[in-house]
Amino acid sequence: MANINMGNTATPSCDTYLLFSGETLLPNGVRAFLYTVVLMYCFIGLSAITARFFKSMESIMKHSREVVTVDPHTNATIVKHEKVWNYTIADVALLAFGTSFPQISLATIDAIRNLGQLTAGGLGPSTLVGSAAFDLFPIHAVCVVMPRAGSKKKISDLGVWLVELFWSFWAYIWLYIILEVWTPRVITLSEALLTVLQYGLLLLHAYAQDKRWPYVSIPLARGERPEDWVPEEEDASVYYDDNYDDIEENLPVQNEDIVDIFSVHSYSNAGYHHIPEKDMEELSTRHTVKKKQEDTHWLSIWRQQFVDAAMLESSESRKMDSICPRFIRIIWSLIIAPWKMFFAFVPPYQIAHGWIAFICSLVFISGIAYGVTKLTDEISCVTGVSPFVIAFTALAAGTSWPDLVASKIAAERQLTADSAIANITCSNSVNIYVGIGVPWLVATVYNFFVYQKPLYIDNAAGLSYSLLIFFATSFGCITILVLRRIILGAELGGPRLWAWVTSVYFMILWVVFVVLSSLRVSEVM
Repeated sequence: MANINMGNTATPSCDTYLLFSGETLLPNGVRAFLYTVVLMYCFIGLSAITARFFKSMESIMKHSREVVTVDPHTNATIVKHEKVWNYTIADVALLAFGTSFPQISLATIDAIRNLGQLTAGGLGPSTLVGSAAFDLFPIHAVCVVMPRAGSKKKISDLGVWLVELFWSFWAYIWLYIILEVWTPRVITLSEALLTVLQYGLLLLHAYAQDKRWPYVSIPLARGERPEDWVPEEEDASVYYDDNYDDIEENLPVQNEDIVDIFSVHSYSNAGYHHIPEKDMEELSTRHTVKKKQEDTHWLSIWRQQFVDAAMLESSESRKMDSICPRFIRIIWSLIIAPWKMFFAFVPPYQIAHGWIAFICSLVFISGIAYGVTKLTDEISCVTGVSPFVIAFTALAAGTSWPDLVASKIAAERQLTADSAIANITCSNSVNIYVGIGVPWLVATVYNFFVYQKPLYIDNAAGLSYSLLIFFATSFGCITILVLRRIILGAELGGPRLWAWVTSVYFMILWVVFVVLSSLRVSEVM
């Protein structure tokens, strides 16, 4: 039987090396600086892979299925293409889960490497609670100033947001209950299982609200909402380094939704128009030809990914007249070149509606998360700083970077504030129900069958205190969003002065949370 450690998770010996064998001979201060630089570089990698992840998610959302019906009055065949993914479920299941995957991976890895001990690893839960604060405050601070000067973006489906907000706050109330009320400082198998199952309840309730099911939905009208989850961007290169429109220009409508190009009806205010039967065969033939062309071009696009990764200077950089911006862009390209080459192995998002690229992106994110956990151990070891303090600050901010990027893009490109804010609230729910629930479920199942004992939480007092601080500061955040809705008519944007005042206020709330939580964790440790 494995040795049972009833104390806190042991910190790895500082005599072990992580990057190269000679690093153990360096002073601790030098080693701490070196590890911190590498940690920041890992966060850059997370940001880079998020661009591919987001593009693959857009492709998934564009996927449609063909629905054939017969008009009962004219007996004419009507063929429509309907979106496969529901708008709201995509926000909860794809956007929130995908952008929270770095935290989920880190927490799961932390739990697995602590199997065999009755005490849970605290790095993952601390990171996830800190990530919740980063999502709620800094990401809101960024999103509120993203709309162009004077423009406003508000939540169109207020009912769905209220449902997501409820489950977000309940997630942290539930965490406090199982830490301090139900079985203080102990996590049982039933508590872990119930935590995970509540993610399914969130999905079901959000879908019910979107469809306005009776008795379980809030009777609030939905405002105007674009059918496309993210509208096409005029200059996609602003957001993605891996833009291959030049390669695809010979492939008809490669970047456009198949719904708009090969639909057998044209949308109007009435919905659609009938198409004569004689045109059906021609449309089917065009679709088959297009699919064959796509198969050839996918390989060209994938090959071009490696070519672009090897080029330090992009076409946009060569067009710059000023030497300084061009030089900075080249330096930045040099810094991210290893990541671009590494991520070039991710298949193009055009394959399989983006699912392969989506899954591969999550695999790469997991690999980076594992490296982050090792670096955090070493930084804590050589500096003497509690790993939980590092988790509340550096790890929470770094692993939440994909959340920030995704919400920023949604705030810029979507016509409403729904997805930008939904990503924040839903990510906080995912952090608890999946990010903490799954690792604790793995650990409690292991302990139940191996030791017949529950899982002990050493840093429960620190986590509980952080949750109380989170509740207090989050109330201040939501209050301002409500006031902006009432006074300015929108959660995001508006007059630039008030947008920046709101942004600074959110950042102050984050600083308050980080300082108070870190001081408390240091005391209890």
